[in-house]
Amino acid sequence: MSPHLPPVSPAVTAQLVAALSPRLRKRLDAGVAKIGGRPVVREGDVVRVAVDDDTDLELHAPGGVVTRAEAIRCGCLLAPDCLHRAAAASAAPVADPAESPEPAPPSAPSPAPAPGPAPAGGPVPASATPAQRAAAVALRDAAAAVLEAGIDGAGAVLQAELLRAAHTARLAGLPRAAGRAVAVVTALRAARGADPAHRLSDLTAALRDVLFLAHRLPEATGPELAALCGRVRQPYAPDGSLRLYGLFAEPVLTTTGYAGTVTWTCDASGRLCTVPDVAPGGADRAMGSADRAVRVGDTALTPRELSRAGLAVSGATVSPTGRLGAGAGVRAVRASGASWHAEPLDRLWAVPVAEQVGRALAGDVGLPSADDAAVRKPGDDRDGQDLLFLDITVVGTVQEAAGACLLADCDGLAVRLAAAHDDPALPHRENLRLLALLASARGTRLRVVARLTPAPLPRALLLAASHPTDPDAHVDLGLDRLRRADLPATPAPGTAPGARSAPVAQPASAADEAPVHLLRRRVHQAVSGGRRVLAFPGSREPEAARLRRYGLGTAGELLAELHDTAAQRARDPFGRLLPADTGRFARAWLGAALYTEEVDRALCAAAWGVSLPEPAPADRTRTGPAPAIAPPGRGGSP
Repeated sequence: MSPHLPPVSPAVTAQLVAALSPRLRKRLDAGVAKIGGRPVVREGDVVRVAVDDDTDLELHAPGGVVTRAEAIRCGCLLAPDCLHRAAAASAAPVADPAESPEPAPPSAPSPAPAPGPAPAGGPVPASATPAQRAAAVALRDAAAAVLEAGIDGAGAVLQAELLRAAHTARLAGLPRAAGRAVAVVTALRAARGADPAHRLSDLTAALRDVLFLAHRLPEATGPELAALCGRVRQPYAPDGSLRLYGLFAEPVLTTTGYAGTVTWTCDASGRLCTVPDVAPGGADRAMGSADRAVRVGDTALTPRELSRAGLAVSGATVSPTGRLGAGAGVRAVRASGASWHAEPLDRLWAVPVAEQVGRALAGDVGLPSADDAAVRKPGDDRDGQDLLFLDITVVGTVQEAAGACLLADCDGLAVRLAAAHDDPALPHRENLRLLALLASARGTRLRVVARLTPAPLPRALLLAASHPTDPDAHVDLGLDRLRRADLPATPAPGTAPGARSAPVAQPASAADEAPVHLLRRRVHQAVSGGRRVLAFPGSREPEAARLRRYGLGTAGELLAELHDTAAQRARDPFGRLLPADTGRFARAWLGAALYTEEVDRALCAAAWGVSLPEPAPADRTRTGPAPAIAPPGRGGSP
């Protein structure tokens, strides 16, 4: 995926790939690699790519997005049926499906647009329409083909089929499924292009969501159907007058080509609101947007200023996820901010840690909840449910596979605080290394804001922290850069030299941890290498037996089923192998993926000492009852 090309609508890519002959389709992946390495020149809304010395390719993107196939023009002799146009569309980032209307691919008629889910308070759809059922089947087949092939085999042709299914789903009133399908394609392109920001776990989660939605949509009814369908746009509701206090700001940098800053604020009642400034761009925009003014009503403040100041807003409009509107009727003036130790911000840290973790895990059920189901740009979907407000003491560092992270004491609990982003342009890692030096300043306490990450051990991503020497100030760890001069030079006052910090609970040993990684590893291997990787004979029986020994009988059965469906191949009367049953393998993989996600949440809750409530039917992300799982040594058994 080339970040220098403008985003292309999914329907355009699907149309251009479908128009290729079988011979050219075989050469499409090589063409994508060639286009990605050619020089690019941008002149206004036109982007030119020098294919070779005699051929130029033009992409016309009014408004920044290519929305028509005719907007991609090639100067070669085979145009418009040449390989270059389809390769350029396949190499470009995928446009947000909600950015602009897309034309239906002419090679395959799309169903007529179906009404989307009813707005809040309106009539609830009784069952899926025929168009939605057909769209779900198309999504299931396209996603199963991607899972069958794996990353290496899911080239531009399979990606185009999934984009076609996403476009069909959007026309059928399924924006949630369409958005997740586009996320799968974006992650595939990042993986195949060796993008450092690619994470196999992100691709696995997106593929799991698509298959789950395709599995549940035909059978869902009522509120569950409305939640699974989603909304194209977030509604904004009038909220009267608000007095907002800046809390912190975090950079946004995604693999989909968006970057910017989200500023978090808090009103007098403790409710969180966001002011995002996210647009297409890279790391330079993520850092530069912190000092770029964002207009709210009549006031223009930079995210860095707003995170430390306040706003008095009249005629405010707020989305269900807490995004503050900036319409013509909004009036706002700058006001004074508040320290993290003063009201109303102090009440965020007064909530018990177990209650905060329970709230975060209750909203983290794999797919967004019914009120968070819209297809949105990055930065719009952060309602703050997964934020943790912790009082900690830094006691050292601990090494993980992704690098070192802080080990902190939080009320006697050993919490791992990792960098929120690994991009070297952002100062997360550098600030984390400096904060680790606070372990030598015994008794130094910090207030931090972190984002929970489900793991068998208490773990979160560090976003902001109080200043080490000025408790009334804070540091946005993704935007500000700490210096050694900001750290205390001597132990904290009142602490005797050589005094030890508060006792820290030791992490569970490897022998006491539930071996859920055995199943999770196979789930990830299927996404990376395809079905054939799990079809090879190996250590499947010892792994399943080990899972059963730890009381994870369901995990053992799912692992055995996953291997069996991967290796099973029927033969015709002449003994020839028939094509594999991709649908059955996809169902087995989906069951294993949903189970591991639920186990991770259960283990995370046990690590933090939290009891998880049973999710509502509309928010359920599994096909059966919730597994009641507790790690060995903590009591309980599945």
